[in-house]
Amino acid sequence: MSIFEPKLTMSDKETAHGLRMLTLEGMTSIGFTSITTSGFLAAFAIALGANNLQIGILAAIPFIMQPLQIPAILLVEKLRRRKAIAVFAWLVAQLLWFPMALIPIFIEVPGAAAISSLLVLMAIRGVFSAVTNCSWNSWVRDLVPQQILGRFFSRRLALSTAVAAVFGLGAAFFVDYWRGEVLADSAVLGYTYVLLFGAFFLGLASPLFMSRMPEPLMQKPMGKPPSLWKTVTMPLHDRNFRQLMKFLLSWSLALNMAVPFFAVYMLQRLGLPLSAVIGLSILSQFFNILFLRVWGPLADRFGNKAVLSLCASLYLLVILGWTFTTMPERYFLTIPLLVTLHIFAGIAAAGVSLIIGTIGYKLAPQAQSAPYLAGASLATNLGAGIGPLLGGFLAHFFSVRTLALDLTWADPTRTVNLGVIHLTGFDFLFVLTFIIGLATLNMLAALREEGEAGREAVLSELRVQTRSALRSVVSVPEPNLLNMFPASFLSRMPGVDVAIGVTAYQLADTAKSVTTAALQGSRTAVRLARSIQNGLSRLWKTGGKPQEHDTEVARQAARGAVQALVEMPGKIEQLAGPAVVGIVRALDDAQVSPYDAIRGAAFGVVEGASEAGVDLGRAATEAIAGARETSRALHLEENKAAQEAARGALEAAQRLGSQAVTEIKNSLPHDLVVESSSTREEKGDSKVADDKS
Repeated sequence: MSIFEPKLTMSDKETAHGLRMLTLEGMTSIGFTSITTSGFLAAFAIALGANNLQIGILAAIPFIMQPLQIPAILLVEKLRRRKAIAVFAWLVAQLLWFPMALIPIFIEVPGAAAISSLLVLMAIRGVFSAVTNCSWNSWVRDLVPQQILGRFFSRRLALSTAVAAVFGLGAAFFVDYWRGEVLADSAVLGYTYVLLFGAFFLGLASPLFMSRMPEPLMQKPMGKPPSLWKTVTMPLHDRNFRQLMKFLLSWSLALNMAVPFFAVYMLQRLGLPLSAVIGLSILSQFFNILFLRVWGPLADRFGNKAVLSLCASLYLLVILGWTFTTMPERYFLTIPLLVTLHIFAGIAAAGVSLIIGTIGYKLAPQAQSAPYLAGASLATNLGAGIGPLLGGFLAHFFSVRTLALDLTWADPTRTVNLGVIHLTGFDFLFVLTFIIGLATLNMLAALREEGEAGREAVLSELRVQTRSALRSVVSVPEPNLLNMFPASFLSRMPGVDVAIGVTAYQLADTAKSVTTAALQGSRTAVRLARSIQNGLSRLWKTGGKPQEHDTEVARQAARGAVQALVEMPGKIEQLAGPAVVGIVRALDDAQVSPYDAIRGAAFGVVEGASEAGVDLGRAATEAIAGARETSRALHLEENKAAQEAARGALEAAQRLGSQAVTEIKNSLPHDLVVESSSTREEKGDSKVADDKS
């Protein structure tokens, strides 16, 4: 039993071991969750005889049991053995999947007794899950270092989602295969075999890995321990944390009004097979994994609030899009639209899930983390419990109601009807969710977070069209319907602005990866420039159009390259210039103005140097040297190339602050500083004239 003893102090080695076990625990528990909280469980409930309202109750039960965290707080505070409590409660919760899986064997299906048994067992499991969450949240909050919360949980969630995708898709194909090979009476047993397999190999592995995680000793609050009532209500007296709880409650309610019914909608309304439903879910999870590595570092850098605002607005846009999958029945755009919605749902869900799961860790005080995190979890789960119940009721109510708005053209020879709006059943649910979600986002604006940045600060890192990245990672033809509209118009629409901007980090990461590989293979300046040029040129060949965002593309590429360079001590002064050469040459091959590319690359070099803590003046000097070398290779005006590089460096410095501007100006020749300032003022006057015109 010594493994359950809390540790007064923990070495770096013990912390690293704990984080590895926490990652493995997530891969097993979330991997199994891929079928126990998805369309798979909804399909199992339908096979047992459930209606829409009962499916809503099934989705709500795990969450409406979470108020039991309140008495669990007293248990945690009294025993102060969070690990022992969490492991025992979670083991019992996972064991309950076995009797649930065996329902079709012992009870006649479909039938009222079968679905009632499932609901009762889910309720019992919810009790133990609530106890687990109370102790687990406080335990993990003390285990994971605060400065790596976003990066660690994004990686953990990405690996877990990968396991969930493989297991979920395999389970769906097995059920479809089983249904085709046996008689109708035995088809439900396919779900039984999958649940038994998952519970044994994944469900029971989760508490095993949990038991190997160390537990830091709980810090005792100063003075006399507060009463249970005061402990429970402590988060409510914290104005900022109370605002967080209000947002979590409202957002979870709005989101879970619609999301649990997506699978039911596709199975019943659209008539898709289970394998297609899970396949679309896997597509969404793929993009979830892809963008977790984007949102995690952004959350660490700009704060959780800004990232959550962006991802939540994109998620709401996706939910509204579901109303257009029927017109009023399946039509030729139904499947392409479903693919598009699942892609952007994965991107949005990656940020929302990550931030919802970690923002409480950042805002909760360490000495009172248990009641604070229990309060956040309670608010989230209460909303997630009420949401499916309300959604199930509304879906049942609107199932026999229709709202239609048609345009009709009639002439002597024919009559043409064009359906503009046609809402029925779940369509009403999606529209109501969108409206409630927009109102909920206003609550997020009142939340205060240390080190937070505005929404635009994050968007400035994402302002590159998504088409290039989407085509480079998925073979689905034309998945991005945004191609039909001007990006400048869409970038002003909440939600769509995120969809347009999610590729900037993909571009920076490509440049960084190519640069790192070049440094490892050969550290000569010529080889580095050639490697960056070839790597970025391959990216353009996947279908991107860098000429549409010339300076921004150069900026992000240079930024990523510099981040790789600074990992090699002493190399920035030798290799920042060649990096600029490679980037500008690649963009010249893509028919981008070389002067615009030079300016953007110099901007990115200074920006990347600032993020890595490298001397800005030295970075700017090397960028200008690279610009001069590029001008000779491309037969450009050398002085003009140097001026554009100086101009880009100064523009980056202005964004970073007055100290950076001074540092850059002191490192540049006086004539370049004067020329760059003059050029910038002339361009500003021209812009004012254009605006007036």
